Amino acid sequence: MTYLAKPKFHHPAIEANELGLTHRDYEGAISTLCAGCGHDSISSAIMQACFELSLPPHRIAKLSGIGCSSKTPTYFLGNAHGFNSVHGRMPSVLTGANLANRELIYLGVSGDGDSASIGFGQFAHSIRRGVNMVYIVANNGVYGLTKGQFSATADKGAKLKKGAVNSDSPIDLVSMALQLGATYVGRSFSGDKGQLVPLIRGAIEHRGPAFIDCISPCVAFNNHDGSTKSFDYVRAHNEAINALDFMPDRAPITTHYEPGTTQAVRLHDGSTILLRKIGGDYDVHDRRAAMRFVSDREASGEIVTGLVYVESEPGDLHGHLGTVATPLNQLGDAELVPGQAALDKINLSLR
Repeated sequence: MTYLAKPKFHHPAIEANELGLTHRDYEGAISTLCAGCGHDSISSAIMQACFELSLPPHRIAKLSGIGCSSKTPTYFLGNAHGFNSVHGRMPSVLTGANLANRELIYLGVSGDGDSASIGFGQFAHSIRRGVNMVYIVANNGVYGLTKGQFSATADKGAKLKKGAVNSDSPIDLVSMALQLGATYVGRSFSGDKGQLVPLIRGAIEHRGPAFIDCISPCVAFNNHDGSTKSFDYVRAHNEAINALDFMPDRAPITTHYEPGTTQAVRLHDGSTILLRKIGGDYDVHDRRAAMRFVSDREASGEIVTGLVYVESEPGDLHGHLGTVATPLNQLGDAELVPGQAALDKINLSLR
């Protein structure tokens, strides 16, 4: 028997955040994905990040397209705003919603099929326009809803469960995000919650286009020998460039690190991400160096995870367009209708 309703009772001593909310307040419906699916781990990380940041769920707008990954917003933040768009069109819907109401926190959840194939152009333009959002791609290298065909992110030479070999070159979404101008870029693994949660927290607090590529093995079609998106392969080829702690300014911070072991990254709002170096001299503020590093490690068969790049003083779409501080959906006719004299002036300037 399948139960789709969660029990309402909980332990009276369950942990609460600064708003007095518990983890249950950030949950959604029971997942109908395959048992062990990496996408559920991503949903869990999103819930944990929002809980730790004490975000009111009603201030969050979650948007998705089509695919296994795009089903997941049903399974987290049940009290948030939500919109499930058509295949590949999530970035356009998110952009429009962001223009109408800049006061919400926008969380776009997509998949490698949704963003790297039919929605590739949508993905590219939302990044280059600087939309203030957190864009998460649950990347498993296959089309899980249509029985596991290769997606555009599948590595060349990877094998399907039935033995078919991919002969096409992959699209690396991290490299694309860097080239398109994303001001916060990271990659993680669904099985590494210790890295993924602070990475999502940093992305939420960042003002500008934040992109996270999350390798999320498909347990039904792409978690076997020969797959480069399986649990075993990612664990064996994971090149973690930093370990992450995210500490918002609203909580006092007292800590000590040995010289040379930590790099502090100050975000737009003064919050800080501390990067504990585990090897190499990696500068998260150098976009070109980040692109070279990702490309070099990919050529060596390694999967770079961690915070790849962050811009210290990012901008966003509203700043580029010079929109007013009041959300556009709160403006009335007096502000939106310029009047005949203003229109005549505009028309005259175009002659």
